[in-house]
Amino acid sequence: MTTSTPAPAAVPARPDGRVPFDLAEIPFSTRGAWTDVSPVVGLHETADHLHLVSHRNGLTGVLQLSLWARGREVEVPVVADSSVLTWSSPDGTVEAVHDGPEVLRFRGGGLALRLTDAATELTPFTGTYLYEDLAAQAFCFTSYETGQRYRLTVLAGEVAAEGVEALGESPRWVEVASAGQEAWEIAVEEFPTTRTSFVPTRSFDDAVAGADQDFGAWLERVAPWRTAATPAADRAAYVLWSATVAPEGFLARESVLMSMHWMDKVWSWDHCFNALALAPGDPRAALHQFLAPFDHQTPEGALPDSIAHSELLYNYVKPPIHGWALARLLPSLDLTADELQEVHDRLAAWTRFWLEHRVAPGRTAAHYQHGNDSGWDNATTFDLDRVVEGPDLAAFLVLQLGVVRDLALRLGRDDEAATWDAARRVQLGALEGMWDGRAYRATAPRTGRRSTSTSLLALMPLVLGDELDAGRRAALGALVDEHLTEWGLATERPDSAAYEADGYWRGPIWAPSTVLLEDGLRRAGFVDRADRVSASFRRLCEASGFAENFDALTGQGLRDRAYTWTASAYLLLAAEAAEREAVA
Repeated sequence: MTTSTPAPAAVPARPDGRVPFDLAEIPFSTRGAWTDVSPVVGLHETADHLHLVSHRNGLTGVLQLSLWARGREVEVPVVADSSVLTWSSPDGTVEAVHDGPEVLRFRGGGLALRLTDAATELTPFTGTYLYEDLAAQAFCFTSYETGQRYRLTVLAGEVAAEGVEALGESPRWVEVASAGQEAWEIAVEEFPTTRTSFVPTRSFDDAVAGADQDFGAWLERVAPWRTAATPAADRAAYVLWSATVAPEGFLARESVLMSMHWMDKVWSWDHCFNALALAPGDPRAALHQFLAPFDHQTPEGALPDSIAHSELLYNYVKPPIHGWALARLLPSLDLTADELQEVHDRLAAWTRFWLEHRVAPGRTAAHYQHGNDSGWDNATTFDLDRVVEGPDLAAFLVLQLGVVRDLALRLGRDDEAATWDAARRVQLGALEGMWDGRAYRATAPRTGRRSTSTSLLALMPLVLGDELDAGRRAALGALVDEHLTEWGLATERPDSAAYEADGYWRGPIWAPSTVLLEDGLRRAGFVDRADRVSASFRRLCEASGFAENFDALTGQGLRDRAYTWTASAYLLLAAEAAEREAVA
């Protein structure tokens, strides 16, 4: 068994430039890899041992890692940083490094490493099979769950194995140990069919130096502004780096997954926040991240709900925040004429989807068919009715129609631009119809029934900034204060009877709502409020890491603990705060 030695959420990089982190929260991986090392092996499932985990065909803990000495398993603390895992005890030391995205190398002395089939049972359709690859002179596990092979090549030391060619329920493991006083070393690869024998092109130490250089250079591009005043910036960047996968399966572009835990997909709005965080330092990566869902756009213009390695879901959609995001991205993107055309056409089709397929007869506002379409799955806005015309949706479409109009003008399509502008005015009117004298309320298009208004979602029209009527702005700004705790914006007003501390979108603080409203508040002229929202969320991440969401009253991280849009939100808000401070 191995145990993880936690590092506080805001420990800065060490003098060697590496970023320490807690393996219980953040997996050990590298840019481009579809595998990681983590104790998280399923939905809210954490194993006693670290595992080699694959995200091809879904999250699977493939191989259990254990350390042995004197013929018995020993519990050894492990510490993690952005380049190396290190297990250390009086018996010896084991280290692991990614030698590029496709090879994980281990080295040790005094302790033996055993890699064990985590499935334990092989059936005709499930489990893992162990055999000796005679051509490559290596042992190999094959997994039904991932559809991949895991080849173990011993580079130094002695190897033992059990369960080779065994069927049914049987222990299956490979163990590598020192031969005499020399260190042992092994390389682990994941691939689908076969490869030539693994021959290292550099030493283990050179692989570590390469890992240092690769992440360090990328960190300098993505967060060059970081200082002691932004102590979580290095770790936020590592969360993004380690969740970036190479093009494969349904993801045709290099993509940042939502997490390298169980949320190992790209949803069609989270990618916008990750693109924004990447844009200043890696604009090409940002463009690919922004366009990834558009690779699967339907003829009607809809985007998929989510994309994974081997799964593409269309049963819901996500909100059209893409115009808002693109407006912020464009200053960093040096688009070619063809790219400008593509971005316009994709965004125009996505906008037409809402206007042509999500507006009921006799109505002007577009509607959601379920809370999932809004991204706020179970928000109280959807308690009375699931099919609603949301004020947030109307506001997003107003912004998006303006961006499509401006792109059309850049392309010389003046007539189309006029059409988009007319549609924009219609959506502004639809939004105005949702005002009840104190707040915006979602409306059920079938009955006209209005939703409750205690969800933060009702305040999302603030994304329009100074385009909102001054009176509406003032009213919404005051309502923001009812949601703002010491840690940030609660998604349900804390004094509401519907508030739940761990209620998903019924209370906890989330990154996307924070970024959208911080931006809207600032453009609406509520600079002090925007500053408070930004500072509280940054302080939250520095205290509790980059969780999926957070308890709004205690700041405790909830659910998945290595969420990329949370890390991206921190990087965005910290970079903007640093820029404001620099010009103050």
